[in-house]
Amino acid sequence: MEIIDIKRSIYEDNDAEAEALRKRLLGEKTFLLNLMSSPGAGKTSVLKRLVTAMKDELSIGIMEADIDSDVDAIKLADCGVEVIQLHTGGMCHLDAGMTAQGLSHLKEKHDLVVLENVGNLVCPAEFDTGASANAMILSVPEGDDKPLKYPLMFEVCNLVLINKIDTAGVFDFDMEKARENIQMRNENARIIPVSAKTGEGMEEFFEWIRQRVLQ
Repeated sequence: MEIIDIKRSIYEDNDAEAEALRKRLLGEKTFLLNLMSSPGAGKTSVLKRLVTAMKDELSIGIMEADIDSDVDAIKLADCGVEVIQLHTGGMCHLDAGMTAQGLSHLKEKHDLVVLENVGNLVCPAEFDTGASANAMILSVPEGDDKPLKYPLMFEVCNLVLINKIDTAGVFDFDMEKARENIQMRNENARIIPVSAKTGEGMEEFFEWIRQRVLQ
């Protein structure tokens, strides 16, 4: 009896497609940021801050991925940037092929394209989207132990934003412990505490974007 490792085959095919997409985007001078988090961590709120602050400095496009609905896409489109909605049809992640399909529907060429991935700390981390960089948002209410529970998500990220720091006095969240847990999984990840509500720390995030998009 022949045993076929289907899971491995799927990942290998996706990885090859993702690498090809990444090289194409590099040639086109488009920086694709894959933004991940659990539901409610603040992806859309962070993006609203980003596009409002940087839309006159960079050409920005947003690909908003959801299992269903266009609530977040409407919020971002109201900020004055090009937004397309990606419905995954029940799938809890995007892969390189889905990402490429979404990019083909953007009407303009952008300096920065942000893929707001499906809210999930497991599946999105398993699939390379072809992004130039991966970022994730850990929110204070989720707790400082999330890197221990969902290691792969933190291992694949270049940037970790710790959002909702304005609520630190309400929740039992140890910032130093969070940093230690993140670095245990990924010593090279940049960690930036922010508040999408107050704007605290956001300029450091914007500068991280500038250094990569305008290089």
